[in-house]
Amino acid sequence: MTTPTIEFDTPRLSLRAWQDRHRAPFARMNADPEVRRYFPSILTEEQSNASVDFWLQHFSEKGWGNWAVELRRTREFIGFIGLWVPKQRLPFGDCVEIGWRLKRDAWGCGYATEGAAECLRVGFNQLELEEIVSFTTVTNLPSVAVMKRIGMTEHGEPFEHPGVPEGSPLRPHRLFKITRAQWLAR
Repeated sequence: MTTPTIEFDTPRLSLRAWQDRHRAPFARMNADPEVRRYFPSILTEEQSNASVDFWLQHFSEKGWGNWAVELRRTREFIGFIGLWVPKQRLPFGDCVEIGWRLKRDAWGCGYATEGAAECLRVGFNQLELEEIVSFTTVTNLPSVAVMKRIGMTEHGEPFEHPGVPEGSPLRPHRLFKITRAQWLAR
């Protein structure tokens, strides 16, 4: 049985479950070395589609996940923003992560912050999650800035991300968190 899918809008964005029309622009975005600069490599079309397939399964099971993001005014696909349960075991245990990845010409417009703030609202109000985390490589200062703008705070020392090859300068990650109580008190 499929769980009903949560979809929503912000003033400028539509966050939707993935459709086939999102696959090609997502693959192009993941082939851009600048978009993938804080990841170990660019993605092939097959790898990009595998991510979409995984997220579609997540939506089927939970009704929420990493949403495809479109500009409301034009319906142009610009990337993803969402909540998901990571596949791999992380040093700090099971979690729900908030994350984002936008195509280059959507950077600097406040879209990640706008969409992520609404994802927190959905996560805490609708899904009644108790805590949401986010993490990124220590050098990804643009994502760290988004985490801070949406009210997350850093926890602990950097950790070694098990999904990044040992010896990679991208392996050390910073962990940020926000609890439901902190979010409601804002």
